[in-house]
Amino acid sequence: MPDTPTPRITPLLPSNWDATVHDAASAFPASRDFVLNNWQTGDARGMNGLGAILNHPALAKAFLTFNNHVAMANSLPKRTCELLILRISWLRRSEYEFQQHVILGLRAGLTAEEIERIQAGSDAAGWSELDASLLCAVDDLASDAYVNQHTWDTLSRHLNQEQLIDLVFTVGCYEVLAMAFKSFAVPFEHSLEPMSPEVRTRMLAVSLSN
Repeated sequence: MPDTPTPRITPLLPSNWDATVHDAASAFPASRDFVLNNWQTGDARGMNGLGAILNHPALAKAFLTFNNHVAMANSLPKRTCELLILRISWLRRSEYEFQQHVILGLRAGLTAEEIERIQAGSDAAGWSELDASLLCAVDDLASDAYVNQHTWDTLSRHLNQEQLIDLVFTVGCYEVLAMAFKSFAVPFEHSLEPMSPEVRTRMLAVSLSN
């Protein structure tokens, strides 16, 4: 389903944060500080996604504690995390999440060509065994909430037990965020580049049964 143009839940911006909201946002300090330092200039990417969640401070504090681990204390390398996040956001057709993580993925070491290949999945030519298996794991989780045995065995040659656990929870974290961003119709910030019509058409053609 394409994102609706009008927010269903209006993002709560820092000018309207009270002490309870500020405390909730503080569960993810890096996100809080980025928004507080940049929102007035219009460069606070992610501000609207965070602001939508902060309309429910108790839930936001609990979820952002989890999100903070996934984003900041993950045992997986940043590049790996971004590959996982981009794939699940692509499968869930979450344009807002995908565009945010194109920027973060490039910073983490993914190339523009790799980000394009993520859209095609593990069958695209050029992936290493590990990267292809990571993409397969996301597809498995999205379709069946289960990493199949062949994929698990391949991943286990490259990742330790803690990393395998983080992999599943990373995908799950951003699956939940994709649901939230789409269902709340979170609007793009002015500083977030829209998805090109060609890429958006490809995204909207993705089968939700993948």
